[in-house]
Amino acid sequence: MRFFLDENFPKSATTWLSELGHEVFDVRGSEREGMPDNELFSQAQHVGAIILTTDGDFFHTVPHLFEHHAGVLVIALRQPNRKNIMGRLAWAMDHFSPPEFSNRVIQLRDKTWIAVPPLNKVG
Repeated sequence: MRFFLDENFPKSATTWLSELGHEVFDVRGSEREGMPDNELFSQAQHVGAIILTTDGDFFHTVPHLFEHHAGVLVIALRQPNRKNIMGRLAWAMDHFSPPEFSNRVIQLRDKTWIAVPPLNKVG
């Protein structure tokens, strides 16, 4: 899979996902760093990458604005530190298959998750 990291997502996700064989795009340290969300979304779609973010705006806007996209994973935690975010990312990688990300925005919370459009999964 391909992933596009928002600047608010732990940089350690780049190494971890790469070690799992995924392709990861990270704008930190490039001229694109600090780009607005709509540009980040556009860049991710251009390369067919799932956006990884902690920015809840993606969960609330993408499903209403775009029917077709590579996918968005929003991790929204009470204590969004690197360890907790990476733990939820690992959980998502174990529980969602690549096709389930396509055209879907998934929000992971501390102990629950929600997807738009909905998925018929338990867990």
